[in-house]
Order: sequence, then C-alpha cells, then structure tokens
Amino acid sequence: MPELYDTAPDFTLPVTGGGEITLSALKGTPVVLFFYPRDDTPGCTKESIGFSASLADFENAGAKVFGISRDTMAKHDKFTAKHDLTVPLLSDEEGKVTEDYGVWVEKNMYGKKSMGIERATYLIDAEGKISKIWRKVKVPGHVEDVLEAVRGL
Repeated sequence: MPELYDTAPDFTLPVTGGGEITLSALKGTPVVLFFYPRDDTPGCTKESIGFSASLADFENAGAKVFGISRDTMAKHDKFTAKHDLTVPLLSDEEGKVTEDYGVWVEKNMYGKKSMGIERATYLIDAEGKISKIWRKVKVPGHVEDVLEAVRGL
C-alpha cells in the first residue's frame, strides 16, 4: 500500500466517454483519485455528484479528478447518464489498481465479512507523488476538504 510521498502506482484504465487514462501521462498535473465501493449506491452517488458539482473548481485549481471502482464500463456509463455526472469514472474490473492502492479490504457489515473497496481518496501532486491520503472517507464535506488540499499544493 502506497504511503505519503511515495510515487503513486501507475495504471492505465478505461474511462467513461471512451479511451483510457494512464496516470503517468498526467505528470505535471495534480490528480485526485477517489475510490468508491459501487455505482448507484447512496454514498457513492452523493460523492460522485459532489465531485461532479465541483469539477470546474478542481480544474480551475489545475487538477484532474477521477472516480475508480470495480464496476464495468457499462455500469459506469449508466451511472453517469442517470445522475448527469461530469466527473470521469475509471473501471478497475480486474482489481489490480484497487489492490495496488490498498483499498481492496475485508469489510465487516452486520457481522458478515466480505471483500470490498474502502472509500478512500488519494491526492497526487504534479510530480506523481502522493501528497495526501484520506482513508475511510465520510462523504459530507469530503469534496471541500480535497479541493482545499489541491489549492494548497
């Protein structure tokens, strides 16, 4: 699992709207990666809508924002259309990226253990280093916290 100031693990993933995103190709630009459990669940929907609503603010601060889950591109496209999301979503169907970032964890819900994505956000600076990590994210106020951190880079 990457720590603060480590080089962010590189990846290439398909993105909503077509094409692929390669993290290392974005060097020179701060990048926000928000990992979330599943499309169209209450917390994930609120978080994705929040990042979409603030996308222009992130862009004005010079940063790119991407949401990542293990949902398929078809599910991402449906989720994006249903909620008019503008934030690009990346599909990590194989689970390699969620494992590389240490967010694929054992969860315990009502005594039932299962594997899933822990809601987490990584802020990667223009040099490709991790400058801030939010683990076990609570959605209210999170987008604002991340935007403040981006502006502080």
